[in-house]
Amino acid sequence: MASDLRVTAGPFAFDARFENALAPKTCAAFRQHLPFKAKLIHVRWSGEALWIPLGDLKFGVDCENHTSYPAPGQIILYPGGISETEILLAYGSVRFASKVGQLAGNHFITLTSNLENLPALGKAALWEGAQDIAFQLP
Repeated sequence: MASDLRVTAGPFAFDARFENALAPKTCAAFRQHLPFKAKLIHVRWSGEALWIPLGDLKFGVDCENHTSYPAPGQIILYPGGISETEILLAYGSVRFASKVGQLAGNHFITLTSNLENLPALGKAALWEGAQDIAFQLP
């Protein structure tokens, strides 16, 4: 199966697919920002996940295929509202939240390869600090 995206995070590379059927507006909005590079840090409240804080960046989307419990390898976009805009990558058990309480984000990307490296990526961000992340077309 061909991948839609290549995601490089820390020393690891992952193939990924856009969830076009379930989150078409979020996928289209994110594509406009490709290639997308940022820093990935460990979450504070959500459990086993990494996040990209995006402040006031707006993607122009509302809730779409939203969840508070992304599975390992699922990437969600919180489009802003009661907390800042952010992207979250689950590597283990997650209950997506912020200092204001539970949140729901749009599941729009799923990693499709090398998922066995997710716990090591999470550990690296937790113990070594921010990791580079890049989303690019293959």
